[in-house]
Amino acid sequence: MSPKPDKKLEKKIVELEKALENEKKQSQKYLNQLKYAKADLENLQKQSQKRINDVISRANGRLLLQLLPIVDEISMAVNTAENTNGNILDGVMMVKGKLLKLLDFEGVQAIEAVGRPFDPRYHEAVFEVETKDHPNGCVIDEIRSGYTYNDRILRASMVKVARNTSSESEDDEDE
Repeated sequence: MSPKPDKKLEKKIVELEKALENEKKQSQKYLNQLKYAKADLENLQKQSQKRINDVISRANGRLLLQLLPIVDEISMAVNTAENTNGNILDGVMMVKGKLLKLLDFEGVQAIEAVGRPFDPRYHEAVFEVETKDHPNGCVIDEIRSGYTYNDRILRASMVKVARNTSSESEDDEDE
């Protein structure tokens, strides 16, 4: 005679299996929530680091902008000293070289202006000079150097721009 299965025991086993299945679903739900929370935290950390880097970059840019007049004054001193005493010139040129090296190390780059077409993003036109020697709209002289910092304009170059009268008269004739 085989033992007769106990109905209470079978019922209890079915209930335990259902409870186990519910617990599996619940644990999977918690695991998914944990994964999403972890991903959100990583994204928040990346965004925070980007904001910190932006703030640092802006602060450095302000500091470096304050150093640029010093470079200008040293350049003027070099230009003046070239006509007088060579010893002063050597000292000032050493200081200027060190300062320019520091700016370069920090990411400040001079904007090339002379001989290039005028670009209002990089150049500030102070004078317009009539000439036949240069193409119309070409920068012919730089009054004050301009600089970029991390691909941002720190200060635009102050320049003299050529206005070629011969090219204007040719344009008028074409019309």
